Amino acid sequence: MTERTLRIELLDTSRRMVELGLNRGTAGNASVRCGGDILITPSAVPIAEMSEQDIVLLATDGKVLQGRKPSSEWRFHCDIFNARPEIGAVLHMHSAFATTLACLGKDVPAVHYHIAIAGGDSIRCTPYTIFGEQNLSDLALEALRDRKACLLGNHGMIALGKDLTEALSVAQEVEYLCEIYWRALQAGEPQILTAQQMFEVKQKFVDYKKRDET
Repeated sequence: MTERTLRIELLDTSRRMVELGLNRGTAGNASVRCGGDILITPSAVPIAEMSEQDIVLLATDGKVLQGRKPSSEWRFHCDIFNARPEIGAVLHMHSAFATTLACLGKDVPAVHYHIAIAGGDSIRCTPYTIFGEQNLSDLALEALRDRKACLLGNHGMIALGKDLTEALSVAQEVEYLCEIYWRALQAGEPQILTAQQMFEVKQKFVDYKKRDET
C-alpha cells in the first residue's frame, strides 16, 4: 500500500474505534507499519478533528520523520513493531469493559473459548505504571508475549494484528470478552475452560484457517 492509503486507513480505523465505543475524545492511539517506518496518530488531537495530514511518520527508534508530536504512547508502538515482525498494526484504547477489568488488575481467563483469538488461554493485565514512559512499554511487551492483546493496569487495552482490519477485530473481540467476564463475575464465579479444552479449541481454529485458505 502507498503511504497515503495507509494514512487514510489509519484515520478511518481511528474513527471506527470511536464509533464502536472503544475510544472517545483524544483517548487512545493507533499505528501501522509503513515500509520500514511507522505511521501513528498525533498527540492531543480529537479524532473528529484529525485529518490524514495530521498522521505522524516515525522511524522505528521513535524519531519524527514527518509531522507533529506523536502520541504520548509512541514508545510501546515502536517497541512492539521492533519485537514482533509479524505485527503490522497496533491499537490502544480505553474501552469501558477492558478498562474496568484493568482497573481491577484482573487478567481475563478462559471464560469463553474465543479467548484463543487473542493468542492464548488468557489476556494478561500489566501492573499499573504511568503512561508514556518506557516502563509501560516494557510491561506491555511482556504481557503481549505470544498474545495479540493485553490489558494495561488502571489504563486500558492494546490490540495487535497483521493489519488494521485484524487489529480492530481483535480489539472488538477482547472488549466483548471483557464484558462477558465482568458480567459473569456479577452473577457468581464463572466456569473457566481447562488448558486441555483450550488446546482443543486452538487446534480447531487452525483447522478452520486451513480450510479457509484452500
